[in-house]
Amino acid sequence: MCRHVRPKRMSFLALITILAVLPLPSLTAQPHRKHAVHEEILALEQQWKHAQVSDDIAAMDKLLSDDYLGITSTGDVLTKNQQLDRMRTHAISITGLDLSDIKIKLVGQIAIVNSVAHVQGISDNHPLDGSYRYTRIYQHLPTGAWKITNFEITRIRGPRAPGDASQPPASLKEP
Repeated sequence: MCRHVRPKRMSFLALITILAVLPLPSLTAQPHRKHAVHEEILALEQQWKHAQVSDDIAAMDKLLSDDYLGITSTGDVLTKNQQLDRMRTHAISITGLDLSDIKIKLVGQIAIVNSVAHVQGISDNHPLDGSYRYTRIYQHLPTGAWKITNFEITRIRGPRAPGDASQPPASLKEP
């Protein structure tokens, strides 16, 4: 007895068969990709650090997205042009910058970086020497480039960043 298969059903069965034999993206490839993106973001953080310390406005211009917004430790909101102008006029001049406790979280096409920065320099004609926590957000653009879209920094009170072994535990500090 010969059974006839309708063309629509045959197309569906052919599609299922093809999909079954095609290699699916390996789940083990994902950790490799995630590691590669982490390394890329760490390299961008180093580029940003170098641009800040060397007053490299061209490099900073390349790193910042056109719709960049930054929030300073005093709560001021800066656009890309305002940030670059502050560098051009030396309203902010970073002479020393050490990064630590860098954490990167990937969410789709967004990389969120949290870190501690010990900064030395001048800001608005005042000496700058302290530790700050910051959040920087990178967006992966369709061009393949990562650009900094947002930044916020908060001063850490005290001489050192929390977690520094030279700082006494919170239970031993005065209220």
